[in-house]
Amino acid sequence: MIDAFELAGLVGLGTAPLGSGPGWEVSWGRSDPSEAAAVVEAAARAGVGWIDTAPFYGWGRAESVVGSALRGLDCRPMLLTKCGALQRKSDGREDGSAGSISADLEGSLTRLGCSFVDVLQLHGPEPTVPIEPGWEAVCEQIALGRARAGGMSNYPVALMDRASAIGPVSVVQHQYSLLHRTPEVDAVLSWCADNGAAFLAWSPLASGFLADGFDLVALEPGDFRRRKPFADPNRLDLQSMRRDLRVLADQAGLSMTAVAIGWVLAKGARVIIGARSPAEAAAMTSYKALSADLAAEAEEIVSRAWCAS
Repeated sequence: MIDAFELAGLVGLGTAPLGSGPGWEVSWGRSDPSEAAAVVEAAARAGVGWIDTAPFYGWGRAESVVGSALRGLDCRPMLLTKCGALQRKSDGREDGSAGSISADLEGSLTRLGCSFVDVLQLHGPEPTVPIEPGWEAVCEQIALGRARAGGMSNYPVALMDRASAIGPVSVVQHQYSLLHRTPEVDAVLSWCADNGAAFLAWSPLASGFLADGFDLVALEPGDFRRRKPFADPNRLDLQSMRRDLRVLADQAGLSMTAVAIGWVLAKGARVIIGARSPAEAAAMTSYKALSADLAAEAEEIVSRAWCAS
């Protein structure tokens, strides 16, 4: 089993939006398969160090897109996938059993067109199932050479402690952005620093609410982002926040997207960016951490935008 694992680079491509489409309950609007493949290829050619995917994203659709796009490319990024989220007729559920994890990974390897992944991550905690059997199964896949390292997605510190007593937790990912700072208060960030785990921030652009060109009104009726707390005017003054962040970005000679991602990088995290176009993917490696002063100004703008309860 590997005692140390180094993830390549600070920025990775997130593929949840690329897996969006019919039959998947987390709709980002439809994703054209050819355009999705072009996004993956553009990210790889731009030098993005890793791609984060999962069987859950479109129930295999995202992994198939990644596998198809990378086939024949010399510049293959590291591949991170997940296990334990199973499809039911109406929705998904978590299953961290050893048999489920092995079968999940087998399906992922087939769709990705490879013999191993760089990181195999448990997708999410199942309250009724102990963490130990699932993490032992991940460690077994590492021992078999079907994964180089193990990771945990959306797990609390207490469960990560129990898992790390069995084998190294090399990668941890949680939602983290200017609009969602929970990892700072629930000790996940400090746990990663203390345990040498790479912290990956998913949704660093708050599902697009912090990105240039975002238009809440223009989203499709079934788009899940309409249900986000950031979309509730009683909780967040989205218009004023975006206006003030745009002014800050202009003064710094940056895009609003670069400010939001740069803030996360300034916190010592790595970022998973869900690019939707080849141009967005090609720009991913250009993002840099903000200065301490600029990061503090961005925080102040967002703090003012939250409505008093």
